[in-house]
Amino acid sequence: MAAQFGRLRKGAVNTTVAAVVVAALAASQAPGVTTDDAGRKVTTGTQPSPDTPAENSATGNSPYYTDLPPLNSPNPSPTTGTPATQGTSEAGIPATVLDAYKKAATALQQAKPGCNLPWELLAAIGKVESGQARGGRVDAMGNTLSKILGPQLNGNGFASISDTDGGAYDGDSSYDRAVGPMQFIPSTWEWAGRDGNGDGKKDPNNVYDAALAAGHYLCRFGWDLSTQADLDSAILSYNNSQDYLNLVLTWLEYYRKGTHEIPDGTGTLPSDRSDDTAGASPTPTTPGTPTTPASPSTPKPGGGTTSPEPTSPPSTTPPSTPSPTPTDTVHHLEDAGTAKLSAMAGDAFTEKITARAETKAGKAVPKVRIRFAVIGATDAAFSTGEKYATVLTNSIGEAVAPALRAGENTGEFVVRATVVGRTVAGLDYTATVTERAADTLARIGEAALTCTPGGEFADQVEVKATYKGAVADKVAATATLIKSADDPAENDKGPYFKDADGKTVRTLTGLTTDANGLLKLPKLYADDTTGTFLLRINTAGGATLTVELKVAAETTPTPTPSESESGSATASPSPSA
Repeated sequence: MAAQFGRLRKGAVNTTVAAVVVAALAASQAPGVTTDDAGRKVTTGTQPSPDTPAENSATGNSPYYTDLPPLNSPNPSPTTGTPATQGTSEAGIPATVLDAYKKAATALQQAKPGCNLPWELLAAIGKVESGQARGGRVDAMGNTLSKILGPQLNGNGFASISDTDGGAYDGDSSYDRAVGPMQFIPSTWEWAGRDGNGDGKKDPNNVYDAALAAGHYLCRFGWDLSTQADLDSAILSYNNSQDYLNLVLTWLEYYRKGTHEIPDGTGTLPSDRSDDTAGASPTPTTPGTPTTPASPSTPKPGGGTTSPEPTSPPSTTPPSTPSPTPTDTVHHLEDAGTAKLSAMAGDAFTEKITARAETKAGKAVPKVRIRFAVIGATDAAFSTGEKYATVLTNSIGEAVAPALRAGENTGEFVVRATVVGRTVAGLDYTATVTERAADTLARIGEAALTCTPGGEFADQVEVKATYKGAVADKVAATATLIKSADDPAENDKGPYFKDADGKTVRTLTGLTTDANGLLKLPKLYADDTTGTFLLRINTAGGATLTVELKVAAETTPTPTPSESESGSATASPSPSA
């Protein structure tokens, strides 16, 4: 690899230091053997097995980058002296690459929750395998701007793996090569490949696809990566080397302490590779590009090696500048006509957020990833159930966020739109969650509510709340026995409710409609006062219903005279003989 991009330390030094740093993390266990998703035997356990075939690993045990993390922690502890400056690009992860790792880990939490895959493990492997996709040289869809290929696995210093894909993935029809940002060999990708960006393809050169495939690969044996033994086994199955395990664990620990997002294409290019001791590292090539054998490196005082003298004068032609990606041309974000964002608690927002990516001249930029993130103390989220969403801009430069759904917390929160892979100012949208409300109350049932003095009402009052014709569930309500239609003050006589202690209560608070918008009040009782009384029910949102109650003494029905009581019958005298 191009040494001018790295630090002045070589693979042998890096690997040795890494082994010392994490020696305590690598517990020694006897290896076991199991089978992977393709039915092949794979070694498990925390020690590599020399008998494990290279083709049974994800990478074919290809060379890897041995660069170590910066000496300073991402979140350094306070020191008495002046701390060294932390390398911003070296410590950070390119935005699209970081997004791919987090999306893959989220998908694995749902698909294989017992695996407990941390996104930081994918980041550690991605750093060691490809330097985070060559410093984040990817487009908005996650495709690498050029193919990342490992050396030909022809047995010359590496494993010997004859071609398995006809050159379809690696462009080599003689021997296999590790491919893409996570460095899968073609035979492994054939069964482990995944579609991580939803474009219908499984491409090892796409960081979303490769990260998701790596996640499933690491979780394929039912390992629990929150335990050290299973974590070690999973990493060794990716590349069967103790030095590789130590290095990945070092980066994993570093990223767990904290990292940050940097723009795509600004990451530090890796420099040192595990095969550097055998000679200069061959640079990854694109298919069909001839390679020139490297001259041996020469020892350098104090350890390491120096680059060999060039065999021909350096070219005076300046290096070509890569063409800017669409993301590189974004100058700012503009709101694209988003209306007022307001919804009741528990409801979906009817309006969606739309942002437009523009150049400095105001021209729309398509095919740019916009990330929308819910910010603030709120339980609102997107319809996906997550607090963030990444959307590709369309042909007119607009990205429409998924629908928002309000939680139960009322108040304001912010949704921030940012450009993935570009450090331009974000665009904030304020959203408001109001309390649940009803605009209509209707009584269930039509029977008159009557009672005798000192008795209890036979029927309980039940009402249904709606809002714009739909069921109004979980709406707060109050019920008060009032003095009159014109005087809503609480009455001091007439019907009443009872509290838990049996005491008289004429106002009920803390009532809530159920999932069907129904509210059934407790039983009503009457004192000795007769007359007509009113019960008023109010809900949040202004819905009101007044119910009439009557208390009257029971009337005794007047007996109806029977025919025998209506008069005496007079007997007619018998006729004389």
